[in-house]
Amino acid sequence: MFENIIEQGAVLQLRDDIKNRRAAPSMLFFGPSNCGKGSAALELARVLSCEENATWKCTCYSCERHRVLGHDDLLVFGRNSFAAEITACQKAFLRAPFNQGVKLLFFRSLRKLMLRFSPVLLEDEPKLGKIAPILQSLDERSSELFVSTQTDVSAALEKFCASLVKDAITLEDEGLSNIIPVRYIRNASFWCNLSPNGKRKTLIIENAENMREEGRNSLLKLLEEPPASVSIVLTAQRKQALIPTILSRLRPYRFLKRSVESEKEVIRRVFQDEGSNISEYLESFLPKGAEKLYPLAAWFIVSLARVVSISRKKTGASDINVVLNTLGERYAPIAEKAGLEKCLKSAQIIKTITMNSNNFENDSFSRFLQICLEMISEATRCAQDPLFIVYNDIFKKHINETVTAVDVLNINVTIALESLFYNLKKDMVRG
Repeated sequence: MFENIIEQGAVLQLRDDIKNRRAAPSMLFFGPSNCGKGSAALELARVLSCEENATWKCTCYSCERHRVLGHDDLLVFGRNSFAAEITACQKAFLRAPFNQGVKLLFFRSLRKLMLRFSPVLLEDEPKLGKIAPILQSLDERSSELFVSTQTDVSAALEKFCASLVKDAITLEDEGLSNIIPVRYIRNASFWCNLSPNGKRKTLIIENAENMREEGRNSLLKLLEEPPASVSIVLTAQRKQALIPTILSRLRPYRFLKRSVESEKEVIRRVFQDEGSNISEYLESFLPKGAEKLYPLAAWFIVSLARVVSISRKKTGASDINVVLNTLGERYAPIAEKAGLEKCLKSAQIIKTITMNSNNFENDSFSRFLQICLEMISEATRCAQDPLFIVYNDIFKKHINETVTAVDVLNINVTIALESLFYNLKKDMVRG
């Protein structure tokens, strides 16, 4: 039970609660990126529906289906970043195609993405016509991994895996929204009230802080009277990012950033490779075209911090803003390494970003915004000053509004970026 989650005290607490029949109907797993929250939630779903001993290698029907993330009693949604993990898993598989463990790892990485496109969720999905062929192709062809008996790497196998990764990245870019749609919550609520096919259903909402008021209200109704046969798990980076009325209905489990040695062990055991930092290891596998967004996001944040600092001085502020200083020190080297020069003119900053991103081709604007948010969240996590949390919330608010402007209202990307920069600057100057 939870043997695949390395060095997390929250898992020990969770395991004890399950063994002593104290498991809560609704839970919150919170902590930094890449700390095992999502993996623990998926493992919880398997454990709760197991028909025998709940060990990872249990051979009951329910565990077999959960191991390949194909159980009908599992529903997952919420924005996450999949491209790097899928590519890393692909490389691990190609290094040892005979290894059943890494084959399952690669398949599960694809399934984690495809779970976000369950028929339960896709009702009234405006993008369905665009993503359905990609989803069907990926679903059918990924299953071929288990019928292959190939024990060495061939050009045909490399080409096949590359095509799976390409389809997955396209599906992520074109099909996922940063904001959790309210219709997902409503569809999930209906699903929760249907009888399970096995022992128990599990609903997992990742990055649950990314929903608007109507979505929160709909979720609150479900949490107030959760069906007896359903476990609900929310994940978030910060517990405080969820509203109190929702928090009061969840049992919290805090996941901590692992030690360097433990992160090395995760990379060794999961990816069968060497490395000392999970986030950096995964980012090294970002596909071509995606990696250029990282220095652009870093430059956007650093440029914004510089402009805000100057504006604060003009308004008479004499104190040193620790957040702006930290953002500059943390992300300026990334921007400089990419050859992006210092700039203090808003119009030129926007022009440089759109030009270097090829005007955010292939719907990469939402990914750019997600990277910006992840960078701010990472800086917030590493600092103790409460002002970081204020700035993190400012970024989250305006980035969510920008996503709506582009995805829902079809506002031009350049105009949306200009508006984002202006609104962030205005609120950050105020502090």
